[in-house]
Amino acid sequence: MQLRLVQQGNEFAILLDQTELMSTRASSSEEALATITCERIGSRIAPEVMIGGYGMGYTLRAALAALNADARVTLAEFVPEVIEWARGPMQKLTAACLDDPRVDLVDCDVAMLIDAARSGYDAILLDVDNGPEGITRLANDMLYTARGLQAARLALKRGGILAIWSAWPDAEFAIRLVEAGFEVEEIKVRERAGDRGAHHLIWIAKRIG
Repeated sequence: MQLRLVQQGNEFAILLDQTELMSTRASSSEEALATITCERIGSRIAPEVMIGGYGMGYTLRAALAALNADARVTLAEFVPEVIEWARGPMQKLTAACLDDPRVDLVDCDVAMLIDAARSGYDAILLDVDNGPEGITRLANDMLYTARGLQAARLALKRGGILAIWSAWPDAEFAIRLVEAGFEVEEIKVRERAGDRGAHHLIWIAKRIG
């Protein structure tokens, strides 16, 4: 399978073969992933936030806009081409967010960072693949297993938030979140501004205990 960036005028899309994974035409739900999470963590002092997956940077930029100057954001992006495109043809869209002093860009699988952390993060935001039922990498699915969710829980501080973006609902996954020790809220959001486009889903899972 081939991942590629296509451009038409001022618009961009990232395709996996012929399947569109993301586009500049639809960004509201990715932004909502960040804004809703930042609202939930509130006014914590020097919050530590992890974002899994850069995509087109909408989640990162929305998080930086919502967080104070004392925040730290660890961005894990496994695919080097995504960062090359961000710093290259999409540089204007990126708006220097990767060079924000609050951002630590890590070139590794987000699952490795989660496994290595213990009560380290106030929030973990996952926009990896298309949600629990991924289409780009089989390894991404491990994030959403019972083991993966338990690792995420342990990586969060008490009361921390695991926020997960998905292109569609998944009732069985919501049950796994509860069984892993989270208090779960499901929020439907539109993919485009002005309440337009398809509905996407954001799980806001708060660590209990």
